Amino acid sequence: MLLAGSGPSLQEAAAYAASCHPSVSKVLVADSDRFMHPLAEPWARLIQLVQQRENFSHIVAASGSFGKNILPRAAALLDVSPVTDVIEISESTKFVRPIYAGNALCTVRYTGAHPCMLTIRSTSFQAQPDSTDSKAHKAPISQVDLSTFEEDTIGKSQYVKLTSQESERPDLGNARIVVTGGRGLKSAENFKMLEKLAEKLGAAVGATRAAVDAGFVPNDLQVGQTGKIVAPELYLAFGVSGAIQHLAGMRDSKVIVAVNKDADAPIFQVADYGLVGDLFEVIPELLEKLPEKN
Repeated sequence: MLLAGSGPSLQEAAAYAASCHPSVSKVLVADSDRFMHPLAEPWARLIQLVQQRENFSHIVAASGSFGKNILPRAAALLDVSPVTDVIEISESTKFVRPIYAGNALCTVRYTGAHPCMLTIRSTSFQAQPDSTDSKAHKAPISQVDLSTFEEDTIGKSQYVKLTSQESERPDLGNARIVVTGGRGLKSAENFKMLEKLAEKLGAAVGATRAAVDAGFVPNDLQVGQTGKIVAPELYLAFGVSGAIQHLAGMRDSKVIVAVNKDADAPIFQVADYGLVGDLFEVIPELLEKLPEKN
């Protein structure tokens, strides 16, 4: 496991990583201010440096904005072709990944040189529960020698600032329940009804691309092919037509409930439960009948 960053928090993360799972045999730590922010150039060079020294068979990252930003660049530096958005691992070089916005699954076999580089759609894999064995296990921690790290990798891009919205609701990517609104909500003001419903359910709020483009909510709430991939236990969709790009981001949800006044909306084809009705009547009724969250 490779960790990079700077300061005491990095050392705390390394100590946790060393004992988090029995499969972790070594933790590599790159401690430098150059890795304080997730800029693609220095991180990709770091992966290249570590690979040239350690010669790993596989390099794996999550298929989020962090992994998608860095791994393809690192693969180019190592002159290999990455396999992206993997949802199933059949063999050490055989993988399943979605294509055509998730409407088809493609089985691919990697036949290139080492390393085999993957980005993994984490929502497609079950998290392993902590065991007493993993708590007793402690992998060695090694510092990465950065004396030969190329300085010219710094400066091609620059960290400016991070802007995020403070919210007491769960994070969209990890929430057990997600409440999503589409263009059918018609305005940002109407989205506040959805936020009240999410507060009662202890849920995260999501939105379709159309709702984001219309300015109803910020783009960090977008669910779909060009937004966040989610797979909660319960996914509630209000006024969501079910465009193929949106379905690609939520079709792995355990239970999908859709409310739409259009009985022919594509969302009903993937929903476990559907209600043909006016969301402006359904949501107030839910708010009235649902108990307050403790």
